[in-house]
Amino acid sequence: MTSLPPEKIKEILVREGILDEATFETVRQEAERKRQGVLDVLISQNLIAKDYFITILAKYLGVPRIILSTQTIDDSALKLIPEDVARARHVIVFGREPDGRLSVAMEDPTDLETIDFLTLKLGSPPRLYLATEEDLNQGFLRYQQKTTQDFKEVIENVIQESLKLKARGGSEEAAEIPTVQLVDNFLAYAFSSRASDVHFEILDDLVLVRFRIDGVLHEIIRMPKEIHSAVVARIKILSSLRVDEHTHPQDGRFRYKMGERYFDVRVSIIPTFYGEKIELRLLAAAQTPPSFAEIGMFEDTAKLFEDAISKSYGMVLVCGPTGSGKTTTLYSVLNRLNRPEVNIVTVEDPIEYDMRYVNQVQVNPAAGITFSAGLRSILRQDPNIIMVGEIRDDETANISIQAALTGHLVLSSLHTNDSPTAIPRLIDMGTPPFLLGAVLNMISSQRLARKVHIDCIESYAPAPNIVQSIQDELRVILGEETAKKVKIPSVFYRGRGCALCNNTGYFGRAGIFEILSITEKIRKLIISPQFDLDSVRKLAREEGMLTMFEDGLRKVEKGLTTVEELFRVIRE
Repeated sequence: MTSLPPEKIKEILVREGILDEATFETVRQEAERKRQGVLDVLISQNLIAKDYFITILAKYLGVPRIILSTQTIDDSALKLIPEDVARARHVIVFGREPDGRLSVAMEDPTDLETIDFLTLKLGSPPRLYLATEEDLNQGFLRYQQKTTQDFKEVIENVIQESLKLKARGGSEEAAEIPTVQLVDNFLAYAFSSRASDVHFEILDDLVLVRFRIDGVLHEIIRMPKEIHSAVVARIKILSSLRVDEHTHPQDGRFRYKMGERYFDVRVSIIPTFYGEKIELRLLAAAQTPPSFAEIGMFEDTAKLFEDAISKSYGMVLVCGPTGSGKTTTLYSVLNRLNRPEVNIVTVEDPIEYDMRYVNQVQVNPAAGITFSAGLRSILRQDPNIIMVGEIRDDETANISIQAALTGHLVLSSLHTNDSPTAIPRLIDMGTPPFLLGAVLNMISSQRLARKVHIDCIESYAPAPNIVQSIQDELRVILGEETAKKVKIPSVFYRGRGCALCNNTGYFGRAGIFEILSITEKIRKLIISPQFDLDSVRKLAREEGMLTMFEDGLRKVEKGLTTVEELFRVIRE
């Protein structure tokens, strides 16, 4: 966020009365141990809000704060610095001052080397503004409006070149060159589009390419079927898979560099009726796990998580379907728990974040490392905290329960629709109810909802049928009498749609959560002969549990997402 030395950051925070010197020194030691920035640790531990720090930092540096999402960006000024240079230097030239100087947003206005570079490149000293990483990303999106068209043109040209070479019977080496360019351009286009997945789907007469962006699939391009075999071969080579194998599924991975950033690409190839289908999962490499606030938790939700993971033993489960952000939430928890006095061991498939001082084991069935086998070995490693990527079978469930019973804090994920359903799911896996009642600390369930694009946000009064749908959903959740007491907002928000968000009105995603804290009453109900799912839900509601719909409705009211998106993710 800034290259300010820790002493300067301490000076600012102590002077503002945000924390004392002793607390700061503890944070600095933790940052050095984790090899993270001091500010990253402060934010992840909820000691300071990022926006508040930016405000007081601007005051300290004597430069104005700029929020690019609410600022008109002058495209002619923007193009004075190429995108790759702007990204590398963390700057955006966004306009001109009345005196003719260029306006430049910087993540670090103390970076003298970059200021000298800008002065030389622009011909005069610029007017500096302080911006966050998120603000700068809004500016980088401006570059992508043209980049998107350029990518499509390049891909079309490479496809045509490859087809011409094939038709002329060109050499195998010459034919490979367009295919390499084609795959590279698809990957670059996918990363710049913020895609999480890329699908190459073979049909009877063509190849369909689709990107999943913010959880929704978008058709990108249709390619001639003649290109398919070359693309499959290229991806297999990158992933160290068998090029001559076409009848069995194959899984692999490779690392891709785009600019200064590295990405891990997980590859899945399966045989379908017309040929092999490719699915690429794109993961940014070596990131710092986000804080609870950054994944969408309000303070009350984060507090429930904090209470559950502060215990030295027991089990914390994160539930939801595939692609609902469970793994990211678990990594956020691990980042909070990663302290010198504890030994953390995980078994994962795959390892998505490389966390310093966390002993991470990759599942490898070919080598005999499954979740259950890995977990059994972990227990011999003197762990304090264990993270099991996913409970998939009876054996893993039972070993996890035993670990939680014997003084370990166990974190894991489970595929269920909501939090209460996790209890009968584990019972169905053979776990006795009395053991569940003894070990469970908390069960969280979540979904990822697309966020309203702040650049094109607008308010509106909801239609009567929307209000009625909300009331109907609340009646199902809360009952007739309680639902009547809930005030439905008279103003909602949505994105109009613009070039920056591909006219969807959405940009990015945030979690909506349902937290079932296992209180004494819930424990007694779990082990009771009268236990059933409806009674758990009823008791949890009486004790104040907010459902995902209610948490989502709070985010709708604050303009973070739309009511249509809330209904979409709840009813998936």
